[in-house]
Amino acid sequence: MNSKIKKALAAVLCCTVILGGVGVSVYAITSGKEEKKQEEKTSLQESENDAALVKDETVYVLAGADGSVEKIIVSDWIKNAVGSSSITDKSELTNIENLKGDETYTMNGDTMRVWDAQGNDIYYQGNIEKDLPVDLRVSYKLDGKSISPADLAGKSGKVTIRFDYKNNQSQTVEIDGKQETIYVPFAMITGMLLDNDIFTNVDVSNGKLINDGNRTVIAGIAFPGLQSNLNVDKEKFEIPDYVEITADVKNFEMTNTVTIATNKIFSRLNTDELDSVDGLTDSLGELTDAMDQLMDGSSQLYDGLCTLLEKSGTLISGINQLADGAAKLKQGAGALDAGANDLADGAKQLSEGLGQLTANNDTLNAGSKQVFDSLLNMANTQLTAAGLNVPTLTIENYASVLNEVIASLDTTNVAKQAQAVALQKVTEAVNAQKDTVTAGVTAAVREQVTIKVTAAVRENVMEQVLASQGMTKETYDAGIAAGMISSEQQAQIEAAIDMQMQSDTVQAMIDANINMQMQTQDIQSTIVAKSEEQINLLIEQNMNSADVQAQITAALEQAKSGAASISALKEQLDSYNTFYAGLSQYTAGVASAKGGADALNAGAAQLKSGTAELYAGMNELYDGVITLKNGAPALVEGITALRDGAIKLSDGLKEFNDQGVQKLVNAVDGDLGGLFTRIKATADVSKDYKSFSGLSDDMDGQVKFIYRTDSVKVK
Repeated sequence: MNSKIKKALAAVLCCTVILGGVGVSVYAITSGKEEKKQEEKTSLQESENDAALVKDETVYVLAGADGSVEKIIVSDWIKNAVGSSSITDKSELTNIENLKGDETYTMNGDTMRVWDAQGNDIYYQGNIEKDLPVDLRVSYKLDGKSISPADLAGKSGKVTIRFDYKNNQSQTVEIDGKQETIYVPFAMITGMLLDNDIFTNVDVSNGKLINDGNRTVIAGIAFPGLQSNLNVDKEKFEIPDYVEITADVKNFEMTNTVTIATNKIFSRLNTDELDSVDGLTDSLGELTDAMDQLMDGSSQLYDGLCTLLEKSGTLISGINQLADGAAKLKQGAGALDAGANDLADGAKQLSEGLGQLTANNDTLNAGSKQVFDSLLNMANTQLTAAGLNVPTLTIENYASVLNEVIASLDTTNVAKQAQAVALQKVTEAVNAQKDTVTAGVTAAVREQVTIKVTAAVRENVMEQVLASQGMTKETYDAGIAAGMISSEQQAQIEAAIDMQMQSDTVQAMIDANINMQMQTQDIQSTIVAKSEEQINLLIEQNMNSADVQAQITAALEQAKSGAASISALKEQLDSYNTFYAGLSQYTAGVASAKGGADALNAGAAQLKSGTAELYAGMNELYDGVITLKNGAPALVEGITALRDGAIKLSDGLKEFNDQGVQKLVNAVDGDLGGLFTRIKATADVSKDYKSFSGLSDDMDGQVKFIYRTDSVKVK
């Protein structure tokens, strides 16, 4: 992890500290209360997981500057709390590598691995090609106009950077008798560092800013899907699902950004504690509705009853109109019953038609896969013909394999490989001549030794000749200096020395000394060192030769051509993969639509049954309204008595509301019952989502996602 990523990640961690207790903040949002005591906070959080086996998973998403996914790396830590010797692990990862130990595994099925844990925790990493639960999209605007990050680099003006998060992970649950979609509640925490020399007047929505004078740390938070989960009206209260940064920019550049996605906030909500307030919730909800109605009505009840009494004649007339309306409603219920019958027939036809389409799904998918396999076989043949030794391409691995091939053909890598191959060949060729080189060096060294040995022997011979003349070397040199020894005498002495030097005895002694010197450790070490120097010099000279450099250049050109061909091949396969995936989605959609049509067919039949009951009920309603019409005169007498007590009811309700009920209503601020139900459903869905790559039945888990976007720099 380089320093820039560490800095951005540090910014995200700062965000977590700044926002503080995110789970409690969400609870405060949903409950409408501004403060919670510490003991309440604790009771609404469950303790950390203490299961025997827990998989702690971190998903690293490497993305472009616009948020497009480039690579996914998954790091898993299996916590072996009880020290099991063997761990069965379910995982969809490929290229799994043990990060910290030497524990190995064996396969037991396509996705099951049995680790020889030896009582240890297991740390491993791998790759996966799978849709993410939350998509990240980063968009940019310059002076109000959309612009790509590459085009924005180096520009100046008013810049807007927006992080949008799309939640793709959901479950269908039943809430108040209805099937509703509940998304896994991810908290998206985005962090980034901005250079104050480039960015000024920085502002962020749904986040915090920290400025140390040189840089501005931005930390933003969003909850995609939570607004829908809680069914909160955006106009009354908006839960953020994006982060947006605005700033004045000079020569735009930006480092990597990091976003952490976690559902741990809701996974740790103690839903049992929420159950304990359900009774209070229901009571407060009913009491709030009743008090609102009573307070609204009781303050006007007295005047209304007086008016009602004065206009009882109009009331009687209205009851007569109600009777007429009931008759029409009865007639309409009969028409609705007939329409429901038509709907039931149409739903049945729709279900049968979609059934025919669904029957062709397997044929379409099989044909599409057969074409894809044929394209991959052709690609495998081309790669083999090109001399590339790579794994057999499949639908699942072709992208990663070809990306690795393209990366291996990068000019920098190829240059290193070509240089290494050339060096190996040149080294082998030079080493083949090592004996010749060593012989030459030995001869040169022997020549130097011969000169030194000969000079030493000559000095000894000279001393012997001078001694025969009654002189030493010193007296001889002094005599020459004093002019006492003539040139003729000197020539005679030199001749005597030369004659001695040419004798067999002296020559044998010289040869013996030379051979002895050549066998010494120093001379042998010198020969070895000089031989290595000559070999290295020859290797360097050959590496710099025109022939070798031409071979390296040819290899680079061939690599460029090969990379272009592989890239074109991958684009073709990617294009068909898009069609292949789209067809799979289409057939899945048809199958889903068939299921929906079946449900509609069943529902239409139920509706038909219900409209029949409605029609029967309307007959009873009509009879009841006629009874009300006949009893209207007695109603006038009851209104008169009710009027006298209405004013007393109004005064009493006002006092009860002011002193007790209104305080409770203000604290609850709405229908907590429905809201708590949705919070519980959200927490339950969150607790179900524990892993991205897979989780065995006997293992618990938790997962977080870390998105890193590329930096934007001037090229």
